[in-house]
Amino acid sequence: MDRHIESFLEKLAGEKGAARNTLLAYGRDLSDFATFAHAQGQTAGLADRDCLIAYLGAMSDLGLAARTQARRLSALRQFFRHLAQDRVRPDDPSFEIEPPIQAKTLPDFLSEAEVELLFAGADKLKGHPGLVARAGLAILYSSGLRISEMLSLTRAIFTKEQRFVTVRGKGSKDRQVLLSNQAHQAGRALIEATTRPGFAPKFLFTTRAGDRAIKRQAFDRILNLAADAGGVGKGRLSPHMLRHSFATHMLARGANLRSLQILLGHSDIATTEIYTHVLAERLQQALLDHHPLSKTGTHPL
Repeated sequence: MDRHIESFLEKLAGEKGAARNTLLAYGRDLSDFATFAHAQGQTAGLADRDCLIAYLGAMSDLGLAARTQARRLSALRQFFRHLAQDRVRPDDPSFEIEPPIQAKTLPDFLSEAEVELLFAGADKLKGHPGLVARAGLAILYSSGLRISEMLSLTRAIFTKEQRFVTVRGKGSKDRQVLLSNQAHQAGRALIEATTRPGFAPKFLFTTRAGDRAIKRQAFDRILNLAADAGGVGKGRLSPHMLRHSFATHMLARGANLRSLQILLGHSDIATTEIYTHVLAERLQQALLDHHPLSKTGTHPL
């Protein structure tokens, strides 16, 4: 790997506390550019503006999605900014290069009725999968946690009466979230059912050996068992869809955007604003339900 890329990744890890998956993603994107630059007779760290523009054109020619192109350009912007700040190079070749226009996509979420079916499906599962499904659904849907945040929850949390717990999110940022009574009870039920002599795991969602938390793929499988049992026809579900559902339903029931930003752990409120499509739907329905012209038929809205 290019030594300048290694230096940048070390800075992300050491000074900004970037998560492992974030570092891997940056490493892949920057290594892809390094390969392209090498073919152009340049190095990643000292590549000029023409090389960068040619790389963006090559991504477009390959048919890469605008979101992928924008992500790679963002990684390169931060990389070149780092090099300029460290005086490795005097300029930033990415300055004023516009990212490709991305079509706005709305988050995929479940309706409230579908969430009820999902919980009913979890209740139909027998044994350990049922306990895991009920606890996981209750925690994810009532708190909006990311799956990585939920799987890091320890059993000690559920042995106390406190409902506010501290979780570590993206960028190693801590925030407090509230566990509902249902989530707390489901977590305790899972602990009680798996308690046995000589078995003292740290994590709530633990492997059979008790030495670590289960992987997200394992929870995905159980989540989809509950979906099948409940007849939720949304294709393959993901824990992140429950996070989207939490946010969407909170806004639909009157939560304000700033509160939702804090609950979700978004550093930028612009990230939270993607959920405002719900507000638009509510306003449209209110107009149809209450505006006098929508009832008279004279000027149907």
